[in-house]
Amino acid sequence: MTTLLRVLSPLVLIATAQAGPTKELRWAADAKSGVPYMFIDPNDPTKKLGFELDIMTAIATRMGRKLVFVQNEWESLVPGLERGDYDVAANGIEITPERQEQVLFSNPYYSTFEQLIVNADNAHIKSIEDLKGKKAGTLKASLAHYILEKQTKAKIVFYEEEDQGYTDVQNKRIDAFFIDYPIALYYAYPNPKLKAVGDPVGKMFYGVAVSKKHPEIVPELNTAIKTLIESGELAKILAKWNLLHPFTVRELNLKTESVNDTSEFQKVADLKSKTMTFKERMDRYASLMPILLKGAATSIEISVISMFVAIAFGLMLALMRLYGTGPVAMIGQTIVELLRGTPLLIQLYLIFFGLPYLGVSLTPFWAAIMGLGFNYGAYEAENYRAGIEAIPRSQLEAAQALALSPIQRFIHVIFPQAYRIILPPMTNDFISLIKDSSLVSVITMVELTTIYSQLASTYFDHLGLGILVALIYFAIGYPFVRLARRLEYNLKKKTG
Repeated sequence: MTTLLRVLSPLVLIATAQAGPTKELRWAADAKSGVPYMFIDPNDPTKKLGFELDIMTAIATRMGRKLVFVQNEWESLVPGLERGDYDVAANGIEITPERQEQVLFSNPYYSTFEQLIVNADNAHIKSIEDLKGKKAGTLKASLAHYILEKQTKAKIVFYEEEDQGYTDVQNKRIDAFFIDYPIALYYAYPNPKLKAVGDPVGKMFYGVAVSKKHPEIVPELNTAIKTLIESGELAKILAKWNLLHPFTVRELNLKTESVNDTSEFQKVADLKSKTMTFKERMDRYASLMPILLKGAATSIEISVISMFVAIAFGLMLALMRLYGTGPVAMIGQTIVELLRGTPLLIQLYLIFFGLPYLGVSLTPFWAAIMGLGFNYGAYEAENYRAGIEAIPRSQLEAAQALALSPIQRFIHVIFPQAYRIILPPMTNDFISLIKDSSLVSVITMVELTTIYSQLASTYFDHLGLGILVALIYFAIGYPFVRLARRLEYNLKKKTG
């Protein structure tokens, strides 16, 4: 036996070396989805938790792949698939005919229904049929949204965050909130000021989305999901998160003896209801500062590089408009008006998701730089133009009398004087650019605002964390404001 092992060992090593590293399964989701889908571990902000994370980890293991998480905004998950930024997306993505026209889906890994939540004092609304003329909240483009539109005459109010909807029900700003059962289970059921009413509504299946360019992944996913169901592992994961509802067991045909474990559910309920002292809250904020500062560093890097691009691009556009020939000046003006007249968010989408159709695919970082730089470059062009045109004509005539060339006139006479006029609005633009850098989260960039949203959905603390993040943004921008004021003072002193 020992001799056999000695003979086989080199063969095993050779086979392992030839197999190479484990193939990755790049999976995209939004860590802001909140409990129980995907959220930051309250005890360790560097880690993530959630039933979909557990399911995707199990699927990747069954596929013999290493799971790699990619953060992206929920609305951008499908466009990111089409770009090829990751292999699969799974984050409460419902299998619908509309989505099946865009992407391929695996077999369902979870099934649930919609649940109506009202204020505990509300005795009038007992089902969705009672919502006529009432204010009902939900998430836009969800199945709940379509059900409310088709089956009720409610006044629909849309929310970005589920917790905000339930808070408004509690405070009686809206009459009801209607969304997926897992969300209601974790956000509403533990709250004594809210109650669930009516029978389960609708039926939805969550599937793993795959680009139509890679259909070969779907059979692998289906085999893995089938194995998880047959082995009972899927039921155990759902039971761990208190999601093994009879509806889900029936729809997925789960044969299991597992029962729901309420420990994870109770942790979230305790976290939400816990009253913290001022010291405890400050200690939490202090523990979160490293991850927030990491996001702030990304925001600063993007903002500074984008501003340099904006300054250079804006100067080019201004010179085109002021000194270019007819067609060149018209092109410069058209670019300025297009960039100023369209939303920055749309421009980011076009650069990141649109350009690949033309064969130009930028990384998220450089797409963010180009989007912010070009957009703010248009505003800088107008600042330059205003500053240059403000120079008295007598200055230009004097420069001509000294026989200075056009380039010399610009460098030595025009720009030094225009710079004093340009600097204040340029500083304002830079402060605005820092704040607008939060928009790059839609193209998979994880910066300060993205991290704030993830943490706020985990700790149910939008106010305190929001103030902290606002102070960080202020701390980022204020030194640049002081620097600009110092430069203005020095310029005035020199020209005084």
